[in-house]
Amino acid sequence: MRLDPGVSAAGVRLNFHDIVVSTNSEALALASAGERGPLWVVAERQSGGRGRRGRIWISEAGNLFASLLLANPAPPDRCPELAFVAALAVHDAVREAAGPLKPSLAIKWPNDLLLGDAKFAGVLIEGDGAGAVVIGIGVNCVSHPPGTEYPATDLAAACIGVSAVSLFATLSRKMVERIEQWNRAENFVAVRADWLTRAAGLGSAIRVRLADREIVGHFETLDETGGLVMRMRDGSRQVVTAGDVVHLGGFGRTAAG
Repeated sequence: MRLDPGVSAAGVRLNFHDIVVSTNSEALALASAGERGPLWVVAERQSGGRGRRGRIWISEAGNLFASLLLANPAPPDRCPELAFVAALAVHDAVREAAGPLKPSLAIKWPNDLLLGDAKFAGVLIEGDGAGAVVIGIGVNCVSHPPGTEYPATDLAAACIGVSAVSLFATLSRKMVERIEQWNRAENFVAVRADWLTRAAGLGSAIRVRLADREIVGHFETLDETGGLVMRMRDGSRQVVTAGDVVHLGGFGRTAAG
């Protein structure tokens, strides 16, 4: 595994393992021991990979498992924006290898990466409560789990031939570029605008599973902090800050190519 040369020259470092419980857990342990980053923790395999809401992330060799440790990247109330920053970086990196499949790439709110209707990558943001933030990324490069709750795929199955090694080098560069954009952009404006051009199902009907109920409406936009803005059947608007989105189709569009 290797960083992009320009990223290494900028002082970003790499910690590679054959196997860890999870790259996020390893990065958080390093932060607890005094590591301040910026440091990528990457593994060939994970024995206990996880996604959002504690879901298991199947971690077979050949796929990409990587976490970026940052120290105090922003005030705590802005750190959730990193989920959108990271999703854009993954989209950028895969797009370079996607060829004619570029128009099929999209981001499902807030940070799942799709090829068509199937998920191939995800992002998990975690912190240690003391200023360290970890951006965890999993990409299905050569395999994906069967029989999941939501459709899944991998890049090889979609005829996108890029190895985890090559993809990570590109991702390390794209992440630096997107974080720099985020740091330059006041109030999340530029990141939000770019994310919306890649959004899956913008304008279409969606169902959102909340902690205590499900709601149905149309995906209208993002608010200024990344909340999902829905237009409800009665014409009212509702902002969702956490939930699982299911696209129902309708008159919407998918992301730009």
